[in-house]
Amino acid sequence: MSMQYFDTSPARIGKLAGEIIGHAMWTEVLTPAIDQKEMPKNKSDTVIFRSWVPYGGTAANPNTFFAANNAQGVQLSGDNFATSHITQEGVTPAADTIVPRDVTMILNQYMALYALTDKDFDLYEDDIPDAMKEQTGERMGLVREMAIYGQMKNCTNRFYAGLSGGSAVTTRAGVNLPVQERWVSKVARSLQANHAKQITKILTPSQNFGTTPVEAAYVCYVHTDAEYDIRRLPGFREVAAYGTRTPISEYELGTWQCIRFIVSPELQPILAGGGSVGTTGLQSVGGSNIDIYPFIFLSKSAFAQVKLRGAAAVDPIWLPPGQKDKNDPGGQRGYIGAKFWHTCGVLNQGWIAVLEAGVSAL
Repeated sequence: MSMQYFDTSPARIGKLAGEIIGHAMWTEVLTPAIDQKEMPKNKSDTVIFRSWVPYGGTAANPNTFFAANNAQGVQLSGDNFATSHITQEGVTPAADTIVPRDVTMILNQYMALYALTDKDFDLYEDDIPDAMKEQTGERMGLVREMAIYGQMKNCTNRFYAGLSGGSAVTTRAGVNLPVQERWVSKVARSLQANHAKQITKILTPSQNFGTTPVEAAYVCYVHTDAEYDIRRLPGFREVAAYGTRTPISEYELGTWQCIRFIVSPELQPILAGGGSVGTTGLQSVGGSNIDIYPFIFLSKSAFAQVKLRGAAAVDPIWLPPGQKDKNDPGGQRGYIGAKFWHTCGVLNQGWIAVLEAGVSAL
């Protein structure tokens, strides 16, 4: 464990002690668009989300109405779905049952901790405890954002931007193109086929000059490096052109057809994970293989996070120097931090998708 000593950060006495300047702040974009669940205290460490599989679907294929046999053993299809429900005079049809589909999540505890000495607390010119408290809050927020990002980008509904011999590639190692109209449309088609509900509503044009209507949309999250390629999508509309001027995030970039794009520098790429750079013109950290950027497409009720209910959802830690016990007889050490219980996960794999693509080198 690292301890904050009096001389860890050299003091400014004898010099002009200027104002404490600002520092880099992380960007939160993922939390607002997902389902928020609270778990009562003293119940369990496990949360089970349950939904009921639609008639004609299965637990493995919950988003289709034509995947299973009916009670009469007839394989359902779009053509015979209605006719399979026709009754015969005087004959009671066989009864059906409903099938549950459960998603299990287990709470994890996350914690951050800073330490300082009594000399630092009593004599240092700046308010170190106050700075540590601020840093703790910002850090724990980023911890939660990265936990969500890790689960989202590992969803099973995956697409890859690349061509090999004229055919779409099927692995990360084959990615050799940036985000383009074809790939975004392919993802949108998958979400629609799985009956995924759009997150945002239609925005109508306003009387302001130059505004345009915006379709109801799914939301796509990606690193800020992808902004150049997103803006090159044909027909892309920046936020400034929205009719009602109501972006869903201050980091929203704009919209293309039924997708609204939100960017964040925290949604890190997979460096050198793609195909050979060659003459693709795509970005590569080492110059040999393309850096992979996950574009996360989200629909309504596709993902949820769970936190412990109540004031103890985030439990702050403040043990000031001066508290004496057998482990610290002189009260020379203090601690500042926080901890919380949290879990998150995909609720329906067909309602979330990841497109892995490169970005243009600039």
